[in-house]
Amino acid sequence: MTPRVRRRGPRILVIDVGGTHVKAGFPNEAREIRIPSGPSMDPEKMVRKLKKRLRGKRYNRVAMGYPGLVIHGRILREPHNLAKGWVEFDFGKALGHPTRILNDAAMQALGSYEGGRMLFLGLGTGLGTAMIVDGELEPMELAHLPYKKGGSFEDYVGEAGLKRLGRRRWQKEVFAIVRTLSSVLEPDYVVLGGGNVRKLKGLPPGARRGDNRNAFVGGERLWTDRGKRAPLGTRAG
Repeated sequence: MTPRVRRRGPRILVIDVGGTHVKAGFPNEAREIRIPSGPSMDPEKMVRKLKKRLRGKRYNRVAMGYPGLVIHGRILREPHNLAKGWVEFDFGKALGHPTRILNDAAMQALGSYEGGRMLFLGLGTGLGTAMIVDGELEPMELAHLPYKKGGSFEDYVGEAGLKRLGRRRWQKEVFAIVRTLSSVLEPDYVVLGGGNVRKLKGLPPGARRGDNRNAFVGGERLWTDRGKRAPLGTRAG
C-alpha cells in the first residue's frame, strides 16, 4: 500500500505596514518582527530589512496590510506617512512568494470580525476605517473627509491630533467621531484598534477594544476559507 502523503496548509507571513513601524510575523506565533518606518521607508528598503530579519524562516504565502487605498489587491495611492514608490512595486516578485495586499485597517478589521455589521476604526499614525456587513468586507477612505475648521477626521484623532490636542481633548474627539459615524453607518458594534487605542480611558457606547494582533488573524483569513468571505476587490494573488 502506498502511504498517504499528508498535505500541509500554507505558512503565511503577515506584514502590517504602519507609519511608525512595519510589523511582520506568523498568525500562530506570538513573536513578531518590528522595523521602524517613517518618511524614509520605501518598499525596497522594507523588503530588504524584512528579508534580513526573516533569514531562516520558512513561508510560502504573504499577506500585507498597506496604509492607503487598495482596490482589487492593487495599491492605487502613495502613502501619507512613508516614502514614495509603493504603487508600482511588485511585492510578489520581491518577496519571492504569492502576495495578497489589503488596506491595513481592513486587514485588522477582518481579523476582528465577529459577525453582523461591524465598523472598524484604527487609531494609529493616521485613522484607518473599514466596515464588514454580514461577512462582506468594505475598506473605506473616511479619514480625510472634512471635519472641523478645515481639518479632517484624521487631523483630530490621528497621532498629530493626539499631540496637538492632548489626551483628554483627543479622547473627546474620538468619542464624537465614533458617535457621528455610528449614526450614519448604523453598525451593530464598533471595534477601535490601532496602537493608540490603549490611550483611551473608557470606550464609547457600543464600542469594543481591538488588538493589533488581529491584523495577523486577518492576514491569515485572506488565504483561508474564511478569508473568501471578503469581496474579491480586496484580494490579490
